[in-house]
Amino acid sequence: MTRPDIAAIRKQYRLKKLNQAELHSDPMHQFEMWFQDAVEAELLEPNAMILATADTDGRPKARVVLLKGLEVNSNECGFIFYSNYKSNKAKDIDANPHAALVFNWLDLERQVRVEGNIAKVPQETSAAYFQSRPRGSQLGAWASPQSKPIESRKTLDKHLQEIDMRYQNKEIPLPEFWGGYLVQPLQIEFWQGRSNRLHDRFVYTRKTLDATSPWHMQRLAP
Repeated sequence: MTRPDIAAIRKQYRLKKLNQAELHSDPMHQFEMWFQDAVEAELLEPNAMILATADTDGRPKARVVLLKGLEVNSNECGFIFYSNYKSNKAKDIDANPHAALVFNWLDLERQVRVEGNIAKVPQETSAAYFQSRPRGSQLGAWASPQSKPIESRKTLDKHLQEIDMRYQNKEIPLPEFWGGYLVQPLQIEFWQGRSNRLHDRFVYTRKTLDATSPWHMQRLAP
C-alpha cells in the first residue's frame, strides 16, 4: 500500500466570503442562520459538534456529541447536549465547568468555535427531551454505564434486554444519572474558508454571562 503524502493534501476554499456588514450583531442569531444553512445543505449530522473539556490537572479531552437544543433569546442563551452524568466528560465538567465547542461544516467551508461556561439544564428540560427520544435510545441510556469498562458486548446486550423487560409496556422514566448540559458562550468565532489560507474570521466576545452584557465583534487574522 502506498503511503499518502499527507503534507500535499490541500484544498482551496472559494465558495464564499465573510464581511462584517453581513453579520448579525448577536452571535447566537448568526449561529442560528449558519446552522439553518447547514441543515438546508443536507449535511451529514449538521448538529455534530466537538466538545472539549479539561480535568483538574488541565489535561484536555475532546469528543463528538450532538447539539440537541439552542437557546437564542432567553437570559441563559447557549448550546444544549445530553449525556450520562457519571461519564468521564461529566467528571471533567464537575471539576472544571468550562468547555469549548467546534462545529465543522466542511462542505460549506465553514467553522464555528464556542468557548464558555457549562452547567446542567433543569431536570424538567431533560425529562421533556428524554421522553421525545425513540424507545431504543431511552433504553440505551439506562443500559450503558457510559465510560466504564465492560466485559463484552454480550454483557451490554444482556443488560439492555433486562432493562427492556423491566419497562415492557411501561413509560421509561428519566434516569437520575442522565440529562442535559448548557454551554453558555463568552466567545463565539465564525470562520469562512478563503483562498490561499487567508480565511475570514470574526470573533464575538462578552465579559459576563449576564443577558445585558454586550457582545463585541472584531475581525481576526487568519
